[in-house]
Amino acid sequence: MSSPVKTERRGRVLEIVLDRPKANAINAATSKELGEAFRTLNEDDSLSVAIITGGGDRFFSAGWDLKAAAEGEAPDADQGIGGFAGLTEYWGLNKPVIAAVNGLALGGGFELALAADLIVAAPHAKFGLTEAAIGLIADAGGVIRLPRRLPRPIAMEMLFTGRQVSAHMLESWGLVNEVVPGGQLMSAARELADRIAASAPLSLQAIKEIDRATEGHGEREAYRIMREADLPVYRRVYTSEDAAEGLAALSEKRAPNWKGR
Repeated sequence: MSSPVKTERRGRVLEIVLDRPKANAINAATSKELGEAFRTLNEDDSLSVAIITGGGDRFFSAGWDLKAAAEGEAPDADQGIGGFAGLTEYWGLNKPVIAAVNGLALGGGFELALAADLIVAAPHAKFGLTEAAIGLIADAGGVIRLPRRLPRPIAMEMLFTGRQVSAHMLESWGLVNEVVPGGQLMSAARELADRIAASAPLSLQAIKEIDRATEGHGEREAYRIMREADLPVYRRVYTSEDAAEGLAALSEKRAPNWKGR
């Protein structure tokens, strides 16, 4: 039986495809495989960014595999590194992730997209947190992340009712970065990933490190955390080889040769 998680390297970009027909649903074993893919991204210095997408063009992911649940898989089953879908609780991941949403992103599938840093979507993609309709709760990040990313009344309506929202609507609210024709989805995601990968690796990691450490804090406290807290990647940036290389490349009008150190 083939793996439900397929990966391919393209330069400094790791492409991850969740491919479990018919709905790309996620059980504990699949979460573990996704987590290992994101671990590879995090630990491999030759990689800067990942794209996560779904196989086919109907579902990005329908979320938790309810068939597995019916067969006895508990909601708190061991999901491996990163928690559900390998990303929703991967607090140590300091590299950017792009979700290329190719279809329905429901329940945990939407939570997987919310855990990414950027979202590009096909026009037919729809997003919804449907857990309350079956007596559950979107506790793989939806109930926490969505009210912080959308106007609160909209987020709460979606959580309370399971309302499905279009990609264009989420783009208008700033949650989706770009909506592109379905046939151009991966091209658009790759173009965005390449633009990210052109930046210095340590800078990318420090941005995520600071963002995570200062989330939820006021401006003054965020400054204090950035200046005083234990942020090892940020502390390395200004004395790194890449910082010197970036300034030299700018002066010499050439592309920088990043080393990630």
